[in-house]
Order: sequence, then structure tokens, then C-alpha cells
Amino acid sequence: MKKRFYIIFVAREADGRLRKVPVPLHYAYIFVAAALVGAFTIAGMAGSYSRMLLKTASFDQVRSQREALRKDYAKLEVQAHQKDVQAASLGSLATQISALYGFHGRTSKAVSTAAVPVLANSSPDSSAGFSQQAYARSLDQFAELRTAALVGHMEPQFTYQPHPFATNADTVLGGSATPSLWPVTGRLTSSFGERSDPFNGEGAFHAGLDIATSYGTPIHAPADGVIAKAGPAGGYGREMIIDHGGGVTTVYGHLSAFAMIAGQLVRQGQIVGYVGSAGRSTGPHLHYEVRVNNMPVNPHKYLRETMDQQETRMALAASGAAGSSRGAP
Repeated sequence: MKKRFYIIFVAREADGRLRKVPVPLHYAYIFVAAALVGAFTIAGMAGSYSRMLLKTASFDQVRSQREALRKDYAKLEVQAHQKDVQAASLGSLATQISALYGFHGRTSKAVSTAAVPVLANSSPDSSAGFSQQAYARSLDQFAELRTAALVGHMEPQFTYQPHPFATNADTVLGGSATPSLWPVTGRLTSSFGERSDPFNGEGAFHAGLDIATSYGTPIHAPADGVIAKAGPAGGYGREMIIDHGGGVTTVYGHLSAFAMIAGQLVRQGQIVGYVGSAGRSTGPHLHYEVRVNNMPVNPHKYLRETMDQQETRMALAASGAAGSSRGAP
């Protein structure tokens, strides 16, 4: 069988002569087939790369959504905890009012129920539901107590029962001591209750008072008590807790140093530590809390004078003591 060829003419530029290059036909078929295979291969690789880019983008989007959901969940947990603290604090206040005005029965039971904290191992859904119910129930009972107190519906057969667990301070001091002094004097930057978080700007419940003052300012005990704790505590950095007996404790956060250790007896006005900026803090200040049966309450209800009045009184007392010492023979 006669072979078939393609003739390719190649011209030389130097002399312009043409040269014939015979190419067998089956070589041409092989070249075309190789070109097609190469084209399909390149197209397949490009498609695979495009799909990989789409999957990568989708994965990044899912990961971003997961991080956003995780942050939202953390915020919800914080809000649920804040509601628990609010409900417990309001329930504690209602209990104190009921003891003051002599209520008992249904109201006291309802208030006690509202003041029960949520267990740490409960589910987020049940915790959030309980928190909302307890908070609403505490508000209702507080309004009921206030209304009954105004109209004079008192029941004298009520007997106030102290906290069943005696502390070391109860034994040493023989009863509860009232934290009636400011631990430091300075500028009040945050009060008890709702406020904007200084780090993220979102609403948050503040369980105490923030008092800004110079770094290293001495902190004075607001009442007699026993040092229950003096050590590290996460967001509060260096934390001190004083047990005043009767279920009353005071908490001091962000300290730079301690002047006493756990177990020591402290008297009102005695230096227990020094102001600092340890932990989650934006500057030197003291975070001060008052807790009743481990539930935060507003410290203002125990303070008998303003910071200015206390500072003036202490200055007058110091000047009087100095004058007495100079006048002594």
C-alpha cells in the first residue's frame, strides 16, 4: 500500500531556496491526538483547581460563621450569668426587707425560690429559662414587699433565721460587723448595677464599686473581720476577701500587694492591702464588693457617709492626733 504524506515546504532566508519535508500522515494523526489529550488534561486540571478554590472559600466562610456563633454563645452565657447574679441579689434584698418588716409565709418562700442560684452543670437553655423566671419572680416579690410595707400589712409572728453556716468570723467576732467605711477614697468610676463594659462597650452587670485612685494607695478594712482569702483570682488579679460574720463578706480586686494573709483577724480601719491594676483592669483602681450570703448587694446601703465626709473626718482626726502629740510634755 502506498504511503501518504503531507509535504511541508521550508524556505531558507539566506538564499530563498525551498526545501520539502515529507511528513507521514499517521504522524499528523498522532500530533492531533496528542494536542487533544493535552487540551483535555489542561482543562481538567483547571477545573479541579477552580473547585479547590471554591471549597477553600466555603471552608473559610464556615469557619468564620463558627467563630461568630462561638462568640455569640459566650455572650449569651455571660448574660445568663449576669441575670443569675441580678436575680440572686434582688432576692437577697427582698429577704432582708422581709426580715426588716416581719413578713413570712408565701412571700418568703417565693423570695427564697427566686434567690436560688443556677447550677453550674445545667444546660444553657434551662439556665437561661430559669434565669428569666427567677429574675421576673424576684421583681414581683420585691414590688409586693414594698407595697405591703407602704400600706403597713405586717405579720409580727415572723422570726428571722440567721444563715445556718457559721463562719470563723462569727466565732471570733461574736456576730456580724457592718462594712460602713469606704476602703479607699478617690473617684468613683463605676457604680453597682448595669453599666457599659470598659473593654467591649456592651451592657454588663457590675457587682460592686470601682474607685480610681493612685497606685499603691492603702486599702482600709471597712469593718472588723477575718481575712478569708488573699491570692490570685483571674479577672480580679490579686483578690482579698474579708469575712465580717453573719454571712457578710467584702471583696477587693486588682490589688498591687497584700498587707495581711488569710486567717488573720482585722479591725476596722486597719490596712489590708494596696491599690493596683492587676487582672482585667484599665488602670489603677479598687474593685469593691459587699456580699450577703455570697450574693452581691449595693455597698452604698452600708456606707454611713460620703467619701468626702470620710476624708474630711479622717483628716481632722489626724490633725487632732498630731496636735495632741505636740502638746504632750
